[in-house]
Amino acid sequence: MQGNLPPEAQEKLEELQDLQETAQKVAAQKEQAESTLNESKTALEALGDIDEDTTMYREIGELLVETEYDDAHEELEEKVDSLEVRVEQLGKQEERVEEQFEDLQQELQQMLQGGGAGGPGGGPMGPGGAGGA
Repeated sequence: MQGNLPPEAQEKLEELQDLQETAQKVAAQKEQAESTLNESKTALEALGDIDEDTTMYREIGELLVETEYDDAHEELEEKVDSLEVRVEQLGKQEERVEEQFEDLQQELQQMLQGGGAGGPGGGPMGPGGAGGA
């Protein structure tokens, strides 16, 4: 069906598909960062309930290495701060990609409904193609 589209519309459709892939990747990265952030916040809260004299270990690859309470607390706080920034950045990136997608989708619909090179044959494909993407 895409072969019936004018070249400009075909190009826009390919851009839409690329943006959709980008949006999916960003959403997956954001979900992973949010999950890690939640785990780190939970660990930081749990650390608050532990006596500072308790022997503690941190995981380095396959090894557990003894660490000090203050070091563990500081590392977790830095990790939480860093992840909060990362989640915020990914959220903004997600919004930008969604806006680009919507703008491009609208351009494609206008191109197909405008009776350009696709004529009436392209019109019905516009909303169906854009909605499916």
